[in-house]
This record gives sequence, C-alpha cells and structure tokens, in this order.
Amino acid sequence: MLRLKWIEYSFNIYILFMFSIKTLFLLAVSYFINFIVLLVYSAQSYPIFAQQNYKTPREANGRIVCANCHLAQKPVELDVPQAVLPNTIFEAVVQIPYDLQTKQVLGNGKSGQLNVGAVLILPSSFRLAPPERIPKGTKRRVGNLYFQPYSADQENILVVGPVSGKNYTKITFPILVPNPEIEKSVRYLKYPIYFGGNRGRGQVYPDGSKSNNTVITTSSAGLISQIKPIEKDGGFQIFVEIKDGSTIIESVPPGPELLVKVGQSIRIDESLTNNPNVGGFAQAETEIVLQSAGRIQVLLAFCIAIILTQVILVLKKKQFEKVQLSEIKF
Repeated sequence: MLRLKWIEYSFNIYILFMFSIKTLFLLAVSYFINFIVLLVYSAQSYPIFAQQNYKTPREANGRIVCANCHLAQKPVELDVPQAVLPNTIFEAVVQIPYDLQTKQVLGNGKSGQLNVGAVLILPSSFRLAPPERIPKGTKRRVGNLYFQPYSADQENILVVGPVSGKNYTKITFPILVPNPEIEKSVRYLKYPIYFGGNRGRGQVYPDGSKSNNTVITTSSAGLISQIKPIEKDGGFQIFVEIKDGSTIIESVPPGPELLVKVGQSIRIDESLTNNPNVGGFAQAETEIVLQSAGRIQVLLAFCIAIILTQVILVLKKKQFEKVQLSEIKF
C-alpha cells in the first residue's frame, strides 16, 4: 500500500515537473519569437516622419510634405502603364538617381552612404498587391523591400524607406487594380498618381529644428572670441561677443565644416559652416486609365468592321472598273 502511494506521489511530481519544463519552454519560445518579430519590424519598417506629423502626405497646393524637411531639389522619375484592366497586377516603377560614390553626413557627424525613401499616392481603391498574386518576375524586381500603408485608413498611399540608396535607386511597387464590378465606387476613368522621392537625410526635423545636414548660421552679429570643441558629442561651441558686451554661444553639431575663425566679425544669419547636404527631394505625377475589357473588345470589333468595309469598297471599285473597261468601244 505504501509502495503504491509512493509511486503515485512520484508520478504526480514527475507530471508537475514536466508541466513546468513545458511551460518554461513555451514561454522561452514565445519571447524569442516576439524578439525576432520586433527586430525584423524595426529593421524593415521604419515609418517616415511624415506619417507621424501629417494626416495626408499631399497638401492642398499639391506639394508632398516631405519637401518640408528635404529642402534641396533633385530629379525623380515615375513610370506606370498607360492603361490597366480590372483585377490585374501592374508595376509602378520609380527611380531616385544620384551619384553612388557620394557620401552624406550621418547623425553622429561621420560620413556614410545615402539612404532613399519614397511615398506613392495611388487612386482610391488601388492597393498593394498581395504576395500570393505577385508574379515571379515582379517579385524579383521588388526584392526585399517592405512597403507599408501611410495609415490604417489610407491603404492606397504606400511608403518605403529609408533603405540603402546603393541598392534601391530603382523601386518597383506591385499594385493591385480594383474591380468596378465588385467595388461600385470605382469607375472606368482616368486617375492621377503622385510620387515623392528623397535621397539623403533631411535638413529640418518635423519640429522645425535644424539637423546637422544643413548650413548652421549665427543668430546675432558680433566678434568671435573663442571656438571650443565639444569633446564628448563632437561639434563646436562658438562664443560671440555682441555690441552690448555680453557673450552668446552658438552650437555647431558634428558633421559640417567650420568656415569662421577666432577674431572674425560676423553678421546676423551669416554661415558658420559649409552646406554638407548632397541629397534632395522631388515629386512627379502621371495618369493611368482603368480600362474596361468590354470596351476594348468593342473597339477591336469596330476596327475590324472598318477594315472589312474598306476592303469590300476596294474590291467593288475594281469590279466596277472591269465593267467599265468591257463597255468601252474602240
């Protein structure tokens, strides 16, 4: 009897032990998966500043809000088909060209590769194509890019970046065309598409403060009495004596090169550094036609009818000429 109780007691301990081990294992796996998901999300999904500060990326005057931070202007290209059919996949190809040998000033003041970012504003009801419907050729051209909607209620606006400009000066967006037969709000019409692309870091942060990727200017006129390097963070402190005898301190972040020296007189808004910016922003727009397959079939039938009519007229003319020749009397 005692032996049976001991065996039962040992079995209960064993079950409890195995349950604890299993629970710990499941918790460990869960934490590991969450860690990996967060790591991938933070690496691939880096929303641009515009998402956090603007409800929509295109203002009433037509300007895309990225221009508020990226002040320099550079060219971009947008290429889409002239017309598309309902419920099909098409490629919107954008290009953000720049000299790949160019280096930009990073946040810590060092030099590094330029990154690129893009926002594509599609017509309402146009969406990013689901992965299972994207053709293999398109998948190959898209690469490892991660696209995300601008917001939860604006899935027709897609953003990507910042990503390495060295690998992605050309970006392919796989787009799913809506079906007017299912979505009654969609019509067979011509629709506009807007695109904004930037390369390199911005010159102004959304809060209005300057980044270290722009010209640093002085806020007062006076005489530079001292230039003191900031050892810990990098950059400089410039001490300026103004007319009333007081001294103000102008802070220069790491990255830009100083253009002034001790003993130099400066004016208000005079440049203290060079302009390190090598990037810029631009936008483009085009139009695309949502075409009906039935209309194309009717057009083809009409063209074929016209061709047949012309052929019949030519044959009839030849026949009439032969009759005229036979009636001529020599």
